[in-house]
Amino acid sequence: MGAMGFEAGYLKLYRSGELERRACRLEGRLARCDICPRQCGVNRHNGETGFCRSGRLPIVSSYCDHHGEEPAISGRHGSGTIFFGNCNLRCIYCQNYQISQAPDAQRRKEMDCRVLAEKMVYLQNELGCHNINLVSPSHFVPQIVRAVFEAVSMGLRVPLVYNTNAYDSMDTLGELDGIIDIYLPDIKYASDVLAMKYSQARGYVGYARPAIREMYRQVGDLITDSHGVAQKGIIVRHLILPNDIAGSEESLAWLAHEVSRTITVSVMAQYYPCFRALRVPLLSRKISVAERRRVAKLVDELGLGNGWIQQLQAPEYYLPDFEVKGHPFEWANG
Repeated sequence: MGAMGFEAGYLKLYRSGELERRACRLEGRLARCDICPRQCGVNRHNGETGFCRSGRLPIVSSYCDHHGEEPAISGRHGSGTIFFGNCNLRCIYCQNYQISQAPDAQRRKEMDCRVLAEKMVYLQNELGCHNINLVSPSHFVPQIVRAVFEAVSMGLRVPLVYNTNAYDSMDTLGELDGIIDIYLPDIKYASDVLAMKYSQARGYVGYARPAIREMYRQVGDLITDSHGVAQKGIIVRHLILPNDIAGSEESLAWLAHEVSRTITVSVMAQYYPCFRALRVPLLSRKISVAERRRVAKLVDELGLGNGWIQQLQAPEYYLPDFEVKGHPFEWANG
């Protein structure tokens, strides 16, 4: 579907003064941090760190024009992707483990919010990206909103993509209402026990499902322009894990029955046993043809007709390397 006269939501909030008010409210919460479900209560203004091991300043591990996202996100010119350091989860199979679980190295990549704003505008103006794609943003929402406020006066106008594990606070999502144009959450698990075992995400299902429902309430079904590039809406990602650790049937059925059959779903078959996964027998292999086929059949049976189901091509194709200088996805520039 197309949208005539689209304008990024944060521009209206900027003109009314609401964007700055939200930035201030969110920054105030860093004094006793409750930005994500961890609610660590540390004073990040004073450099204290909680579970995410992040203080007052945002940590930007990498930024680039990313061509490997969903077609509606990458488009022709790429998604202006900002990879934030650290994370509020500890997935033992994380493909971004170099930046998500290496806090000492990441602290050296802290930057002022105005510099972050400049990076956003660079991705838009110099690289021609269709959007600003905020990867692992949950623990840096106050800093992101402040940077967006700064970036508007520099000319930022493209949609914002909130690319999240869905372990998000409802209060924080409420502050993002009207700021975020496109939500790109994972639905990682259907079991709190497995979420805790493999991602240290206590109560994941009870946080992620209401979060996804709230994201859908805010932005609705996916809206694209005449070139098929996303302007507003939600895309829910589901990574197939070996041995059905992700609980695909239960999660996808919940989406279809409790949220909407018209919601756009991106089923990913790119699992690769990274980081500590090789030590865990149930996670130490790629998914099988049969596992991928089973989930594809589920999507069809549930009537989830909008979105993509990834083919079983080499998972290594999707692996970033954040230790190389420049683009972490070398294949994207090839």
